[in-house]
Amino acid sequence: LNPGISHLIGKENIIIGDYMDLEQTKEVAQKIQPTFAIVGPDDPIGNGSTDALLEVGVKSFSPNKKCAQLESSKAFTRNLLAKYHIDGSPDFLVSVATDDPARKAFFQKFDGQIVIKAGGLLGGKGVLVADEHFEDFAEAEDFAIKSIEKFGRVVLEEKLVGEEFSLISLVDGTTVLDTPAIQDHKRAFEKDEGPNTGGMGCVSDENLSLPFLNDQDLADAHLMTESVMKAVEKETGTRFVGVMYGGFMKTKTGIKLIEYNARFGDPEALNILPILKTDFVEVCEKAIDGNLSDMGKLEFEPVATVVKYLCPNGYPENPTKGEPITAPEVLPENCFFASVGEENNQFILKGSRAIGVLGKGVNMAAALQDCETKIQLFDGPLFYRKDIGTAELMQQRIDHIHKITQEA
Repeated sequence: LNPGISHLIGKENIIIGDYMDLEQTKEVAQKIQPTFAIVGPDDPIGNGSTDALLEVGVKSFSPNKKCAQLESSKAFTRNLLAKYHIDGSPDFLVSVATDDPARKAFFQKFDGQIVIKAGGLLGGKGVLVADEHFEDFAEAEDFAIKSIEKFGRVVLEEKLVGEEFSLISLVDGTTVLDTPAIQDHKRAFEKDEGPNTGGMGCVSDENLSLPFLNDQDLADAHLMTESVMKAVEKETGTRFVGVMYGGFMKTKTGIKLIEYNARFGDPEALNILPILKTDFVEVCEKAIDGNLSDMGKLEFEPVATVVKYLCPNGYPENPTKGEPITAPEVLPENCFFASVGEENNQFILKGSRAIGVLGKGVNMAAALQDCETKIQLFDGPLFYRKDIGTAELMQQRIDHIHKITQEA
């Protein structure tokens, strides 16, 4: 059990089960009879949990299996943008044969500077980037063949150069309401070094954006999400309800789409939901009913946010497990347990990212200070990235964008 959740709602209210078991999901829903459901992780969304819940009369603020292909199938998304003439895709190739010579030609076309995406969900490990995860065609081809054998396809894409950002939107098939723009930091160590992770932390500024983005960048990303949402309905015959998490990149030729997720991001949700002033339950209900336009727009506290994850030493490749950590018995506001257990009245590391800490402030410097102050409440074999949220790191992002746009 996650002790943060169990302490909040009481262990007697927690039902343990397999969220990939659709029959079990339906049984629990019939027992609880919720007003509506939110399916959180990518695997059960892609597996059809929303469809299963609807079979027993429970609607969800989450997309059905057909719409969830936006995340579960990279080929679906790229082909969708091409079919409906939606700008924002890099050059790409969908390959379905293990002996397809087109993959080598595509690799050579971009001098090996490509990204390879598995044809289905691999728990955050389905994307390989040139110079980070593979050095030559043989390594790239090995992953491509394994993807085809497992999923029936693989996607190769031109490697984009720029600065990534997330624009997470709440949608009902007709209306798109955006949340603040956020930048995630995937690398495990400071100066953006080390292996990729699930996300070491995220930032947004007091304008609910990022210093290297302008209004037109956000408008372009919004329009892309709106266009894709409508294209999904044309393609599947059902409207997308829930979260469209757009991973975008600002490049020298404009805003490009890296991928869509069909749920909130981790840790991006920690930057967004605690500063949301609009009633989130009302948002979900309006979206389910197709009346999200009634909300006008989402309202947020006008603050900067800095989120950092405390991780077990050795994470992500050889993380410490089973070791105790020191934490307040009742978690402070805006601190969240993740991969933490409880044994013998001690909090125990379970091996993945352990504690998410949100700092808020009138600007990013103040938010960083708030975050760092809370981090001091925890102790144990833990580490975190001290550079996330610093002026120096953000200036590097700004300088990078300035450089590539000058080269355009």
